[in-house]
Amino acid sequence: MEGDAVDQPSSLQVTSFMILMYFFETYLDLRQHAVLKLPTLPKTLEGVISQEKFEKSRAYSLDKSHFHFVHEFVTIFMDSAILFFGILPWFWKKSGNFLPLVGLNTENEILHTLAFLAGVMIWSQITDLPFSLYSTFVIEARHGFNKQTIWLFFRDLIKGMCLAIVLGPPIVSAIIVIVQKGGPYLAIYLWAFMFVLSLVMMTLYPVLIAPLFNKFTPAYMYGFYKNKRIVLYDTLIQQCKNDEEIVAVIAHELGHWKLNHTMYSFIAVQILTFLQFGGYTLVRNSTDLFRSFGFDVQPVLIGLIIFQHTVIPIQHLVSFALNLVSRSFEFQADAFAKKLGYGAALRSGLVKLQEENLSAMNTDPWYSAYHYSHPPLVERLAAIDEPDKKED
Repeated sequence: MEGDAVDQPSSLQVTSFMILMYFFETYLDLRQHAVLKLPTLPKTLEGVISQEKFEKSRAYSLDKSHFHFVHEFVTIFMDSAILFFGILPWFWKKSGNFLPLVGLNTENEILHTLAFLAGVMIWSQITDLPFSLYSTFVIEARHGFNKQTIWLFFRDLIKGMCLAIVLGPPIVSAIIVIVQKGGPYLAIYLWAFMFVLSLVMMTLYPVLIAPLFNKFTPAYMYGFYKNKRIVLYDTLIQQCKNDEEIVAVIAHELGHWKLNHTMYSFIAVQILTFLQFGGYTLVRNSTDLFRSFGFDVQPVLIGLIIFQHTVIPIQHLVSFALNLVSRSFEFQADAFAKKLGYGAALRSGLVKLQEENLSAMNTDPWYSAYHYSHPPLVERLAAIDEPDKKED
């Protein structure tokens, strides 16, 4: 079969790399945790952030950090066990055994895949529920951020599951049919389908999906073409009580639009999606690859899952590169707002947002470089405070 002559990564190798990345990211988390414990503000923020806000921010960040260590350990433990002990192929077979019990055809790959995904969704909700509840009703509530009741929490959870049940089957079915019928142009067909789907979702999301979970007033920015909108969260209005600060934040967002950041990001995502599907087409028929993960069949969805696991190293590099680009875009949007004369107001608005959200005031440079898509406040304020360069 195509690709069998090439050495394929096994589940053991993928699991080993996942654990290696876990140790690396835990090291970065420990660096950040140590910085969060510092009892003093960065010099740039001294006299700008009140000591009371700093202490609250520090307590909130440390609580989230402790929770993160536990959550990540449980996650890597479960993910590694699933791969190492062959839970995926076992669960695929069990989901197939379920179909005859409800009078469905086991040989139908679409039905088999949907049964598999239904089980995965239920498992994910069960295992993630304790963490979601603790995060929302203990940590967020302790620091004054939780506005949800138990009823609202479970209502949104059920809404999300219903959306997945409504939207998932047609999308999954279409992908399976495309892979089965795509032939040599499979990567192009998959990319075209995902491209159209992304446009449809960008159109439908602000009109049909977002209102299910949030209440909006007319000002709101999202979408494209005639469906562009400006979103102003109520927390932003409450935190930036000065009208000029709100205008400065809007000027920053308009900077993203004026400098075509949204378009560039969209193009980058499309290129990466196409390359990803191109890579998938090279290995989708590899019997050895499926067998190395414990499968004696080659379902489309399982092929995609296995491929995602095998390109984890590349995904980490791409994610890091995209963060660098995103941080650059933020600096450019800040500079745009400053050029319009809102530098001081933007500076004040960013500080207030940092204070009210109790965001981390101290950040480890390695941690922020690896994880943050937005520059830390200290770096953004330093860039805003830089004198403008004179044009020749």
